[in-house]
Amino acid sequence: MFDWILMALDYLLGIPFLGWGVHIGFVWKGLLMLVLLLVITAYVLLADRKIWAAVQMRRGPNVVGAFGLLQSFADLMKFAFKEPVIPAGADKVVYLLAPLVAVLLSLVAWVVIPVDLGWALADINVGVLYIFAISSLGVYGVIMGGWASNSKYPFLGALRSAAQMISYEVSIGFVIVTVLLCVGSLNLTDIVIAQKEMGLAHMLGVPWMNFLNWFWIPLFPMFVIFFISALAETNRPPSDLPEAESELVAGFMVEYGSTPYMMFMLAEYMAIMLMCSMTVILFMGGWAAPLEIAPFTWLPGVVWFTLQASAVFFMFSMVKAFVPRYRYDQLMRLGWKVFLPISIFRIIVVAFVLQLTGWGWHGGVA
Repeated sequence: MFDWILMALDYLLGIPFLGWGVHIGFVWKGLLMLVLLLVITAYVLLADRKIWAAVQMRRGPNVVGAFGLLQSFADLMKFAFKEPVIPAGADKVVYLLAPLVAVLLSLVAWVVIPVDLGWALADINVGVLYIFAISSLGVYGVIMGGWASNSKYPFLGALRSAAQMISYEVSIGFVIVTVLLCVGSLNLTDIVIAQKEMGLAHMLGVPWMNFLNWFWIPLFPMFVIFFISALAETNRPPSDLPEAESELVAGFMVEYGSTPYMMFMLAEYMAIMLMCSMTVILFMGGWAAPLEIAPFTWLPGVVWFTLQASAVFFMFSMVKAFVPRYRYDQLMRLGWKVFLPISIFRIIVVAFVLQLTGWGWHGGVA
């Protein structure tokens, strides 16, 4: 990824290796990824607001910059220059550490995400486990923020959010297991490649029709469960109960303002983008073009990845417009009494079918 830029920087600086044995290119890749993620997040937030505005037949942000394109950066300046107010009874160290933990965990998860072939900062063989571990740790930032505020409402919001995130992580984990059974690898790149080299298109003798190979077709119920669980995992409507306006105002963030509040929101949108990317990787062929023919193959893989992730995010935004908010007991019942049994049953079915038919990806052989 951008290897020619990194080689030039290494040559100009004259220090191809850092003292502790880490190639300086890795550092530049990390910084480049960080900058891109922050810029993309700014426009994802703007797109979110524009989509909601269009549904409600209003304009949305349209003053700062052409078509409102600089609105997110204006909001950044507003948050950055506001005075942070810390409650008198708060645990100041934990109070300020909580948003930092949330942002850090949401950023480091992107290290293993491949947006194109070879375009992953760390293409490790246990990428799925890494993502699952990092997303599971995200609950600590929420709990720390709610507890350190020394107020009942943030603490109740933090407990709600923690219970909700843990509940739906279980469903997400079982959904991912069904994909891993088909692929036989924990590597995210292998999951994408498997969706090009096996599937319905190869069975029908039309291997150039990549979209028929994508896992959302044979694993459609798991695809739906993953999408709904991702909404709950990231506190998106109709699952935004930790910060329901009629109950807990801003939930665990109610005592936060200025930059710490912005960092929590940044972490939330980073998590949303991560879930959109994981949906594309697990079920929608990753960076593969839907048809392996011109002119579809003229576009680089990163463009297809971005387009598909944007389509998933569009659905994330639209859900708020046409799905009413659940009650908390309904949300928890859906996770434990509906999604969990279905996920376990589907794992058994997928394992049985794979064992019976011998179908599956075995390092390039379907």
